[in-house]
Formats: sequence, C-alpha cells, structure tokens
Amino acid sequence: MSKTSEDTYTIPLSYRKMENMHIVFWLFKDVAWCMIWKPLGIIMIFPTLIISIVIAWRTRHLMSERCHNLAITVWITANSYWMISEFFHFDSLPVWGDFTFKHLTLIPFFSGLLMLAYYYIYWQPTHRHEKETM
Repeated sequence: MSKTSEDTYTIPLSYRKMENMHIVFWLFKDVAWCMIWKPLGIIMIFPTLIISIVIAWRTRHLMSERCHNLAITVWITANSYWMISEFFHFDSLPVWGDFTFKHLTLIPFFSGLLMLAYYYIYWQPTHRHEKETM
C-alpha cells in the first residue's frame, strides 16, 4: 500500500496478470460446461482453482482481500463440483429426501457467504479505523 492524499491499494503487475489469466481460465471452464465439453471443462478446473488459491494466499495479509478471495475459491469449488455432477449425471440423484448431489454445492456456497458475512458484519465495523478497511 502506498500513502498519497488518500490511501490506495496497489497490485504488482505480475499479480494483476495472474488475476486476468484466472478470468480467462474461469470463462473457458464455464463455456466448456455450457457446451458440455467434458474434457476441457474438467481440465480447466485445475488452473482456475490453483490460481484462485494462489491469489488468496498472496493477499492473505489484507482481511478484505482474504475474505473475498477465499469466497471466490469456494465458489469455484462449488461451481466445479456442480459442473462435474452434471457431466456425469449424478446431479439429480437423491442424497437424502429431496436433497440431491447438486444441492451439496450449497456447502461451499454458504461457506463463502459466511466468510463475507463475517467480514461485512463483524470485521469491517470493528476495524473501520484501520487503513486496510475498504
């Protein structure tokens, strides 16, 4: 972070390039899912998820970035599992009652929501005077 007339958050160019490439991988994964291109969709899980984890690790010292980037990581995890469940036709199989294998994606989705709720409801209000708070 650098200090000017107001606080700014700067990202090293190598990090920005990685984030941009992450978006490309994510879009390829989702296009493959939409077009039911199983091999490409499954292959694209790995760079998408790995880069997401690396981004979360690199920004771990900023609570805002940590929470948002971890939420993205669990979102990609849920999204990837959902894609695989549709590719291999077990998405609509029952797990318990009307709860299907696709509904298991709710676990990581809610985990991400809980991380963001923690940040916005608890952490940000209790640390609003610290520089890092956005």
